[in-house]
Amino acid sequence: MAAPMRLNVLKHILPRSTSTIERQLIFRAAPQSLLTTTKPPQCRPFSASPFHLKKQGKEKSQQKASKASEPPEAETGADDPFDFSTLEAGIEKVLEKLKNDLSKLRTGGRFNPELLENVRVQLVKDVKGTERLGDLAQVLPKGGRTVMVLVGERDHVKPIVSAIQGSKDLNLQPQVDPHNASQLNIPIPPPTKESRDLAVAAAGKAGEQASLGVKNARAVMQKRLRAMELKKTVRPDDLKKAHKEVEKLVEKGTGDVKKTVEAARKGMEQS
Repeated sequence: MAAPMRLNVLKHILPRSTSTIERQLIFRAAPQSLLTTTKPPQCRPFSASPFHLKKQGKEKSQQKASKASEPPEAETGADDPFDFSTLEAGIEKVLEKLKNDLSKLRTGGRFNPELLENVRVQLVKDVKGTERLGDLAQVLPKGGRTVMVLVGERDHVKPIVSAIQGSKDLNLQPQVDPHNASQLNIPIPPPTKESRDLAVAAAGKAGEQASLGVKNARAVMQKRLRAMELKKTVRPDDLKKAHKEVEKLVEKGTGDVKKTVEAARKGMEQS
């Protein structure tokens, strides 16, 4: 609007005697700002952010507030005082380890092949890494009091013989079969009073470790119940009942440990 007004002023100021050509020269010499029309500046409301952004911000804040008011899923699942799955799994794991440890003991002249299979074999002298004998050979009963070891590769025969002879727990002397260079024959010595006593003592230590494992599983469960008590998410009566059930499960687990050890000891003493 300002540019047309200025042009009109120029028209009135110029005398009428001025020729048309002179008028055109004057308008051409005028600044471009007077001749071009400029758009009025766009006005922005006083608010710093547009309306649609404000609306989105309110919706997000409402969603966060609703999520904060909802109880977490993890806590609701963890606040069950009668969930003894962790305790039962811990006791079962302890019993499995105990049975495995007892099966590895040499008792009654019966030889467990796992004793040989778990021997570590050093294939290369200068290399620290070792291989499990069970991954290099197959251990089979040959008959009587002899065990047969079938080696997969002939180059591994010598390292396997050295590993078996070097195992103090076994005290065995393997012999290469005269008809098969990849076969080792290992005579099993008869049990002695000394070997029986060592096996019985080892069984007792395994039982002690198992009993300690049951106590550790019980401590984990008690700690969980204590956390529920502090948070006050469970009724006191339910906590008392849960503690009683825990003691029953622990008592049963301890009894299973004792029965397993006693059965192993009897078998060792009667051999």
